[in-house]
Amino acid sequence: MVVSISEEHFEDVPDFDYEPQYVDVGELDMAYVETGGSEGNGDAEETFLCLHGEPTWSFLYRKMMPTLAERGRVVVPDLIGCGRSDRYEDRDDYTVEMHYDALRTFVQELELTNITLVCQDWGGLLGLALAADEPERFARLVPMNTGLPDGTQEMTDTWHAFAEMVATAEDLDIGELVANGCYRDLSEDVIDAYRAPFPDERYMAGARTFPGLVPQSPDDPGADLFADARDRLAAWEKPAFVLFAKEDPITADNRDPLRGLLPTASDQPDVWIDEAAHFLQEDAGEEIADRIVDFVDRT
Repeated sequence: MVVSISEEHFEDVPDFDYEPQYVDVGELDMAYVETGGSEGNGDAEETFLCLHGEPTWSFLYRKMMPTLAERGRVVVPDLIGCGRSDRYEDRDDYTVEMHYDALRTFVQELELTNITLVCQDWGGLLGLALAADEPERFARLVPMNTGLPDGTQEMTDTWHAFAEMVATAEDLDIGELVANGCYRDLSEDVIDAYRAPFPDERYMAGARTFPGLVPQSPDDPGADLFADARDRLAAWEKPAFVLFAKEDPITADNRDPLRGLLPTASDQPDVWIDEAAHFLQEDAGEEIADRIVDFVDRT
């Protein structure tokens, strides 16, 4: 069963006055917000596609959007099951293939090109796989706190504990989950904004299932998609800027291998974002946006 979420749940979200728009990606609508850009630039327009991960939504990019919008068009979707996007009520309907097909359809329907991909967590898994599959649409990559798990990787104890908790917790508080993944304290209204898309259990199936979709074996669903993406990205010739947070216990170990995978990543500064954890867009959004604009300008 497909569930849509009422806009009334987002009435008190602070500092995010963007009008939601929707793309039909099959039997569901994927929500997004957009800012910046100018009419008439067509394929030449710089487009920032900003992809969030588990269990957040486009609100995560609010600190970065104004700076990026000064440089180009900024498109920030909510993955299926998150934010204002439609969701399945049944956990079994969530698969890597479903999420990937939805994102691919979204990008194709909006005819996005000249994309600088800004992606974190599951936004990186899906976005990097799409860039590998449709490289003609993408101009640059900015992977942050993410990876491409093909089933051969070892996940940290912290990740396994997180995955178990998300799947089984009787009362899952998404706001506290995000707060615990930040280096800096969040205000109560911001924590409530992360709770907004998940007013009760009926809306949480997507958030509950994301960790369990990470391939743990090369035979798991999705492993082939990510393994193929790794192979293609090993020959990536366009600019790539790997930007990870120093205080993220979940993905920090992925940083150097990912930077080693992308041939052009070593052309960019070898930096970590200090005083930032898994949700680095919350901890250091303005700094990251400045670094990304500088990256675009020099490439």
